[in-house]
Amino acid sequence: MTRIRLVKGIIGLGALVFLVFGLWAFGRPQSFYDTVAHYPPFNLHLFHDAGAFQLGIAAALIGALFWQDVLFVGLLAGAVGTVVHAVSHIMDRNLGGNPSDPWTLSLLALIMVAGTVLRLTGRRTV
Repeated sequence: MTRIRLVKGIIGLGALVFLVFGLWAFGRPQSFYDTVAHYPPFNLHLFHDAGAFQLGIAAALIGALFWQDVLFVGLLAGAVGTVVHAVSHIMDRNLGGNPSDPWTLSLLALIMVAGTVLRLTGRRTV
């Protein structure tokens, strides 16, 4: 096995772990809390956010397997993380936080997605 194949295998394993745990924390926060991260008291929004950021890390690792463009991979990770984070704040808007959070985070997510699309459609060497 070559060194690069080993590195890609490690990246793939990390991506899988962050993807599974991110989806679990975001999609089934009570189950994640009960099974993996029992730090009382349970906080629904905290687990939604933890899932969002783990999904952003998963996107970075998956992106690194397919693209060598670090700007695109960084934007991809940021876009995934901020989109899911914005969704988290929309879902949990009745639990606290600032009333402007869903709007502000949605705007940031839109900007990150726009940057990702711009980079993907106009890539050149930088």
